[in-house]
Amino acid sequence: MLKSLGDVTSEQNVSSYVLGVRDELISGSLVSLAKVSLGDVALNVVQGRDSIWVLFRRKGAGGMAIRAAFIPGGGFTCKLIEPGPDEALRLSATSPLGEHLVLMHKVDIGLQRVRITHTLTPIAPLSIPFAPRDVYPFDETLDPLGVVGEVEAAQRGLNSGLVYFRMAEPDFGSVLYFQNLTALNDYYRTTQTKPDGAVGGEWPELGYLPPTKSKDGEIHSLLPGAAVVLSDAILVIKQCYKPNETDSARHFLQMLAAAYTALELPVAEYHDWVDRAERTLKDLATSPKATQKKFGAIYARPYTDDEYPDSMVQMSLLTAMHNYGVWRGEADTLEALFQKGLARFYDPKLKSIRRYLPDVGDDKDANAVDSWYLYHPLLNLAYLALDGDEEARSLLLKSIDFGIKAARHFKYRWPIQYDIRDFSIVTAVAPSDGRGQTDVGGLYAQLMLVAYQLTAEERFLDEAKTAIEAAMGLRFNLNYQANLTAWGAAACMRLWRITSDERYLQQSYVYLASFFHNCEIWESEIDNAALYKNFLGVTCLQDAPYMAIYECFESFAAFERYLQDGGPDMDPAVRLLVSEYCKYALDRAWYYYPDALPKQVLATKQRNGHIDRKLSFPLEDLYPDGQPAGQVGQEVYGAGAAWIFASRAFRHIQDAPFRLQCDHFIVSLEHQGGNAIALQLTGDGRGRATLHCLRLKRRRLPEFNLRTIAGAPVEPVAIHKDRVQFEVPANAHLVLSWELKRRS
Repeated sequence: MLKSLGDVTSEQNVSSYVLGVRDELISGSLVSLAKVSLGDVALNVVQGRDSIWVLFRRKGAGGMAIRAAFIPGGGFTCKLIEPGPDEALRLSATSPLGEHLVLMHKVDIGLQRVRITHTLTPIAPLSIPFAPRDVYPFDETLDPLGVVGEVEAAQRGLNSGLVYFRMAEPDFGSVLYFQNLTALNDYYRTTQTKPDGAVGGEWPELGYLPPTKSKDGEIHSLLPGAAVVLSDAILVIKQCYKPNETDSARHFLQMLAAAYTALELPVAEYHDWVDRAERTLKDLATSPKATQKKFGAIYARPYTDDEYPDSMVQMSLLTAMHNYGVWRGEADTLEALFQKGLARFYDPKLKSIRRYLPDVGDDKDANAVDSWYLYHPLLNLAYLALDGDEEARSLLLKSIDFGIKAARHFKYRWPIQYDIRDFSIVTAVAPSDGRGQTDVGGLYAQLMLVAYQLTAEERFLDEAKTAIEAAMGLRFNLNYQANLTAWGAAACMRLWRITSDERYLQQSYVYLASFFHNCEIWESEIDNAALYKNFLGVTCLQDAPYMAIYECFESFAAFERYLQDGGPDMDPAVRLLVSEYCKYALDRAWYYYPDALPKQVLATKQRNGHIDRKLSFPLEDLYPDGQPAGQVGQEVYGAGAAWIFASRAFRHIQDAPFRLQCDHFIVSLEHQGGNAIALQLTGDGRGRATLHCLRLKRRRLPEFNLRTIAGAPVEPVAIHKDRVQFEVPANAHLVLSWELKRRS
């Protein structure tokens, strides 16, 4: 006996669309057009009153209805067409709106993946006032109101258009719905809309809710005769049984990687970060807008010609500058000048470094500190100490016990801001989510692990364990600030290597799931965003509308350590996503620099300082919806980006007339005798890496011979005036040899 609308209980608050879909599903009125198998999941493509649906069913475990095409307006006719290569189904429909094309791709790769694309060619100028969501889980009787489940994660702002949910009763499993927003750029440009929080929903009505109104409240029409993609949905299904926090995070990353490999990826372009690094050094040394002289030392200003020097800025720049000096074999004179003033940040009464110098202005509360701001300078001191800097070691060890005292006071769950004198809370939680700085424990653990490496004191290792364990249970709410989350992942991986405790490896995946949940895995072409890159960018805070350069390059540096410690035991999906983030960071980050952007893209007013396009310092903020760039300001404190990218992505080759650049980390590089080297990349085999051989100044490029370790030749994909470009698998093991050209 079919269920009727009368079976809906008064406690269930559902939309008219849920009831309409429910009626169609359980009434038997849907007309089957085609059937497709996907492992143990059966797919039935059906025609309804105003939609084409794909019904996913697993025997005895319910399923879900996916709206492949919403076609309102008075009926439509469907016709199956011979599918193209790699297509599981091709279907056309004619309606009063125009011509519709629905394509389906499927693959069973351990995880079951289906991609459904709907393209419309309007017959006339077409305004769309509303379109409903497109995912409706159902039970064994096809009833959306009979299934129990939960949403683990949904789109935040303009990040990836995804919703990750689990159907528990019946136990169909976990589903990742990923809307490929890149494919919808024409729709957003034409309708002057943006997909802000477009993917999500309330159980059991989930999926994509297309934006229809522009920011001025108008509905702009689609153009007649112009094909436009209305939906490009990728669904990944995994059967699992009552997953815990770490299982859920690992499954999310695996399913996200499966969706990622279905995308048409943008090209990651080469940029000369070494030249940028040198220009940055020069501007930092010579521009009066960048630094101040105090107490006989040089201190950086956080923004161009604005704000007071602070310890986070000073030590972040000093550490990145030191890394670059080690890479190029010679420290810049500016490094010693920056280092000279470190001790002024130390407060002997407090027995800790402070944020500001003693002479900070009355317009600042010198005692208020963001939780992460206490530990970040200490972490950079620890890295300098590892490299033999005795003054940094002394400052670190004089301050670290105060940092431990603060952690224990807050029981490893930090507020947003507190008074450094007595730990009284200034701001407890962020208004957007009601939580404090949830990922500070990850940064703190990384600091403790470096202190342990430096001193071999077990108490630091114990502190790291305690901090990571205190963060367990936060699931997708772990991320507060992207770089802190990345350091948390690195700390977990390091803890696993030290202790062999599998919990820490699994907890690293929780940090990464929260990180990638806040990524923009799409390339926006909305307004000004068409003039720069945002693919795989991460929003700086959990509620921020923009990507920030500091979080970008710090996450890059943290992920280098994560991959180094991960080794071959890392989940392949994790290796893929982390490596791809780093690959695209080398391209995306270039567009934070104002001289890389058209002048009309830049904001005319800044919250801090002003923009000077002649200075090689990055903007703080780029927006996926094309808002004016640099509204927050131009970061002097982000100047270390160029030094980090140059020192990690470029490799010197001894006695050779060239250097290497690779958009994946090179885990090993060994000379083979003569003019030959062997190198190994750290990426996943599903990814692609680009390797450049770059001519050094006043030298000639030799003839190159690149082969895999098995001896297969690799031909260049491009030969430029000053560089030769190869493309290889991201996990390639290669042998590069060269022969010097004789002068004619």
